[in-house]
Amino acid sequence: MTVSFEALRDADQQTVRRAIRSEAYQAHTAGLATGYLQANLVIVEDVHALDFMRYCQRNPKPCPVVGVSDTGNPMMTTLGQDIDIRSDVPSYNIYRHGQLTDSCSDITHLWQDNMVAFALGCSFTFEHAILRAGFPLWHVENNRTVPMFKTTIDTVEAGPFSGPMVVSMRAIAADRLDEIKTISAQFPLAHGAPVHWGDPAVIGIHDITAPDWGDPTPVRDGEVAVFWACGVTPQAAIMRAGLPLCITHKPGQMLITDISDTAETPIKAAE
Repeated sequence: MTVSFEALRDADQQTVRRAIRSEAYQAHTAGLATGYLQANLVIVEDVHALDFMRYCQRNPKPCPVVGVSDTGNPMMTTLGQDIDIRSDVPSYNIYRHGQLTDSCSDITHLWQDNMVAFALGCSFTFEHAILRAGFPLWHVENNRTVPMFKTTIDTVEAGPFSGPMVVSMRAIAADRLDEIKTISAQFPLAHGAPVHWGDPAVIGIHDITAPDWGDPTPVRDGEVAVFWACGVTPQAAIMRAGLPLCITHKPGQMLITDISDTAETPIKAAE
């Protein structure tokens, strides 16, 4: 039986994860599990894990690492209780030789003993704080996925990983721009302060109505387009790297952890 977004809006993080694991919920996670860190996902074979870790270390704004699995172990023990990386994300993208070949809701059949999973912080985390501060978010109010764009901002390469930074966009009232910068800066594990605001063309975005991922969001009179570094950045790097097999989350559909969204570092271990 399916569960709606509205039914999960006030649910705790474990209830949301159970709905995802049972495949009762397979949509975006923006606005869900208030108070808990959400994470992007990248799974690579161990031969590429060190290079990917270097890529994240060199690009902490779009790729803030909040958790790394043991090789071959799908349980993300440092992120909470009973988190199975094979089933606890609403939808996964499967890349083969740099091409997106499939999406699915469970990757148990693809998991291998040589795989390493990386959890990267997500801007959905600081959205809880800006909603509490009274900022309207069009994609949350309208049950849509936040728009994401490739930019002309280059990341620092590591091994086979390189490519453009991906950003997420939210329309913010111009007279509250300084406030939104201050609030989001308090969440370094969720990309922190924005990387750009104003004219999208400055960072290589020429059509704000045509995002590379997610749904278009209107920018109304009195609002300004604000852009944050995004954890979908590795998906662009993965396509360029052309690895034989790599698995990620489907953009907008995150791993929900047991880490408080105010934590400065990940929890040490789940009890």
